[in-house]
Amino acid sequence: MLRFIAAPLAMMALASTAFAQTADLSPVQKNSILNAELPADQAAMKAHVMFLASDEMRGRDAGSPEFNIAAQYVASQFYAAGLRPAGDDGSYLQKVPLLAYKPVSQGSFTLTPKGKNAAPVALTFGTEYLPSADPTRAETNVSAQVVFVGYGLTAPTLGRDDYKGVDVRGKIVAFFGGAPKSFPGEERAHFGSPTTKASIARAHGAIGFITIETPAAAKARPFSPQGWDRVRMTWAHADGTGFFAAEGTPALGSISMVAAEKLFAGSRTPWATVAKLAEDDAAKFKAEVLPATLSVSLKTETTPVTSYNVAGMIPGSDPTLAKEVVVLSAHLDHIGVGRPNAKGDTINNGAMDNAVGIATLIEEAKRFKASGKAPRRSILFLAVTAEEKGLVGADYFAHNPTVPKANLVANVNLDMPIITYKFTDIIVFGAPRTTLGPIVERAAKGIGVTISPDPLPDEGLFVRSDHYRFVQQGIPSVFLWPGEGGPGKAAVEAFLANNYHRPSDELVQTPPIDWESGVRFIEVNYRIAREIADADVRPLWNKGDFFGTLYGGPGAK
Repeated sequence: MLRFIAAPLAMMALASTAFAQTADLSPVQKNSILNAELPADQAAMKAHVMFLASDEMRGRDAGSPEFNIAAQYVASQFYAAGLRPAGDDGSYLQKVPLLAYKPVSQGSFTLTPKGKNAAPVALTFGTEYLPSADPTRAETNVSAQVVFVGYGLTAPTLGRDDYKGVDVRGKIVAFFGGAPKSFPGEERAHFGSPTTKASIARAHGAIGFITIETPAAAKARPFSPQGWDRVRMTWAHADGTGFFAAEGTPALGSISMVAAEKLFAGSRTPWATVAKLAEDDAAKFKAEVLPATLSVSLKTETTPVTSYNVAGMIPGSDPTLAKEVVVLSAHLDHIGVGRPNAKGDTINNGAMDNAVGIATLIEEAKRFKASGKAPRRSILFLAVTAEEKGLVGADYFAHNPTVPKANLVANVNLDMPIITYKFTDIIVFGAPRTTLGPIVERAAKGIGVTISPDPLPDEGLFVRSDHYRFVQQGIPSVFLWPGEGGPGKAAVEAFLANNYHRPSDELVQTPPIDWESGVRFIEVNYRIAREIADADVRPLWNKGDFFGTLYGGPGAK
């Protein structure tokens, strides 16, 4: 599951002591959990998690040998379930050419003030600027005038155009990170993304962008080079260059408030005025061409990394509808090996995140086969890589699907369902946006649970997991979680506080995984997929929906 932003900080303080990990389980308790006899369907689900979340898989980091073993395991399970290979060259595997990249020098940021005799001013690495990395080229050299554009947003439906009144063609744009809190949570998460801002800048003709430190960020933590050279990941084009959604408008780096004052020297609006305005989240800024020219030099190191998506297909039975494909997805990777915890454990096993999701995917495929009735539409079961690196494997598939892209009609995503309790409701992110909403309501009713609203609207989870890569292709998509009714809220808070992205997310954890709830989660997802596959009409976006309209989805306009 892609990392959360703010809410879990509060959750950690609120987590119920009833679920806190206060002591290690004894060997007897562990053996009791491991050796407990379960019904066949529960045992099958548990068996997948036992393998995928074992220490021997070392956290299934994308591109690692252990991830490749996990991918072969899923392929073998797809074969056993009777799925047809839907990867490359008649196999279950789709090769994903990942590209790791990072800055390899401090680069340089130089301001040249306006004026015939003005002397260039070199900014100081670490205190005034931090360079970015550019996956599209080894060396990036940009020199242009800078235009300040507030938050860097163009959002007509939300009453905001930060580019109004300026021409940024051939220039560098400078903006604050994030998006106004007045935006709805999912839209705010979308507009706060650097990739979205880069795409907006590119659409306006900018040749690069820099991010300005906000007063709030300066108060929260000092501007620091810590982690400046961390490795990032994208996927590579056939020529080996990295994919970037706003190619030609690279992220050049970030500057501190100290550097911003130098950048704004001689501007119509003094930096002090802008900084004061920025203390108000709802502030609107007047776009302005700044006097100085900024010259930026960057160097980027790239390393090819091979990984795999795993794809299996149940062909549709309807002569007309069989060409349409419903995608059921889950990410197979986790975050690998990290720092030791208090017990010296370094392996982030990723049982709930997302071995349980993969187990659900496999067992759902087996239910379709066991039903004896082929779905009318084809169903693609897809285990993706590099979700933890930024939804990269799903993005590669969405751009390079192994079936015609026009045939993809829906995506149902399975990511970190927390099944340590008897859930009485489910949360379906994205359900109100498309005609998938009524389908998931009927599926929930069929297993005796209700639909609850998003309990974390400020997190914008609709844009933070693999289904969003399908949304960006205009495909109606949903993402399911067991809900927070009854004991759910305390259980979810406890998992996020104690186990999320930690070595304690393993097969034997506190509270223990409830395999009966896991099977119920499989059942509700099966019912959703079955109805989508058998319906007379493909899923559509609700008319006027923000994301459906933005990405040209069917039914939105």
